[in-house]
Amino acid sequence: MFRTIQDFIELWKSEADSTIKIFSNITDDKLDNKVSENIRSLGRLAWHITQTLTEMPYKAGIVDKDDLDELPVPSSVKDIVDIYKKYSEALIKSLEKKWTDKDLAEVIDMYGQKWEKRKILQVLITHQIHHRAQMTVIMRLQNIPVPGIYGPSKEEWTQFGMTPQD
Repeated sequence: MFRTIQDFIELWKSEADSTIKIFSNITDDKLDNKVSENIRSLGRLAWHITQTLTEMPYKAGIVDKDDLDELPVPSSVKDIVDIYKKYSEALIKSLEKKWTDKDLAEVIDMYGQKWEKRKILQVLITHQIHHRAQMTVIMRLQNIPVPGIYGPSKEEWTQFGMTPQD
């Protein structure tokens, strides 16, 4: 859990870059493809991650309005990436204005549970990591190259002149 707002911001920026990296490997023609009726499309997952940038911070009092609530999935990857970048940056600015390090231990109601504010920040990060992981599996199923995030991807091993791991 986070002890300072700055700790969150540093990790957030790194994870946001990773999210943009995943989104940017998707092509517009693959956004709506569903590999199964029980699995969201890449576009829906990317949009869900993006909408969370206003939905959860709004519920937590970090931002004043849930700007992305009920908006449809954009039809282009570029639009999703641009909106993600805009609201990722807005999240940081609002957080710096509204919360202090001392506020992180405060408990508020989130989704019918009592969460410390530091947990909300942790969930913002782990939520997008969770859905990015889902996206990489769907990307593999659609033969979309997967970028390395915490280390080289299978495609990147080859670029480094190494044999990809099975």
